[in-house]
Amino acid sequence: MAAQHRLAVPDRIDDVAEIADSLVALHCTDPASMYLSAAARMVSPSVQRTDAALHESRTVVRHHGMRRTLWVCTPVVARTVHAATTIDIAVNEWRQVRKWVAAAQMADPEGWLDDKRAATLDALHRRGPVSARQLGKMEPELTGKIVMGGGKYAAEQSIHTRLLLLLGFDAAAVRTTSTGSWVSGEYLWSLTSDWLGHELTGHDPVAARDDLAARYLHAFGPATTVDLQWWAGWTMGTTKAALASIGATAVAIDGGSTGWMLPADAAALDRPTLDDEPWVALLPGLDPTIMGWKQRDWYLGEWATFGGPLFDTNGNAGPTVWVNGEAIGAWAQRADGSVVHELLRPVDGATRRKIAVAADELRAVIGDARVTPRFPAPLQKSLAVG
Repeated sequence: MAAQHRLAVPDRIDDVAEIADSLVALHCTDPASMYLSAAARMVSPSVQRTDAALHESRTVVRHHGMRRTLWVCTPVVARTVHAATTIDIAVNEWRQVRKWVAAAQMADPEGWLDDKRAATLDALHRRGPVSARQLGKMEPELTGKIVMGGGKYAAEQSIHTRLLLLLGFDAAAVRTTSTGSWVSGEYLWSLTSDWLGHELTGHDPVAARDDLAARYLHAFGPATTVDLQWWAGWTMGTTKAALASIGATAVAIDGGSTGWMLPADAAALDRPTLDDEPWVALLPGLDPTIMGWKQRDWYLGEWATFGGPLFDTNGNAGPTVWVNGEAIGAWAQRADGSVVHELLRPVDGATRRKIAVAADELRAVIGDARVTPRFPAPLQKSLAVG
């Protein structure tokens, strides 16, 4: 974990694209998490370096994928993710919107939706990058409203806002720069071909699933079949087919379960351990390391419980303190900007000092921003309020 996830000091690197590849992709549902996940793995931690990779060199890109989550990954991986997972998500998303449009009882609901989709694509090409709010003001004809959602969540919304999301699922459009600071979750949108200079579509879905399974095992193996199925958001049949196709090797793991590795990765098990010099890391909520496996007892022990100190009730991880392969505490930023932490078990003095140094470095990376996790965990919430 220390080596592959670039958490130990000798394995850190400042190339954001390589960091993302080391973990397949970085979680971006919570905008700040992606920046802090990358910074935790850098030699010289920097929010600006990640911004440059996203918006200037464009060596990484935001795209929806596994479990409908928003990720940041290289365009090559985004193309794989799209064919392996996002195409199926897009089918369901479009089906739901068509039901809402049909319920509006207009004369030609399918034609109306097709016209709005085409007009939105054209407007993005002419106007982009542009936010949903800006697009609605520039092109008011795109803002026809329908009732979306059901029950107490039903509300009238402008169709262009939903169409931007759908075009993102289709890989026809991408989120580019933020409309605010790096902790903001509102983005400008652009056509994918305009932003990257090429499309993210066209990969064969079966080959893409094999590629994604191999990338996952390289980053997170040994992992169980259940781990891969959950992480990718696949059916069990799809998961088993991908494992068989890539020739994954079965290995025994703690607890008597069977895990899977790529045959070429077996040599990594011979790497000397880092037990003599423990590594520490302060990772943000939803960091790929803590969210990489469904079965988490081996690195969380008694704290793996959903709704426990480190997770919300849905299993979303809050910010955590790691020592040598285990999550043993939580950290939070308070209103005054300070970064504080609490450990769930004792550590020696040298490790405590390393954690304190990591907290100071994190405070410097965050700067004047305020990081409030979208899915706070109980221990993080109590720390944040003192």
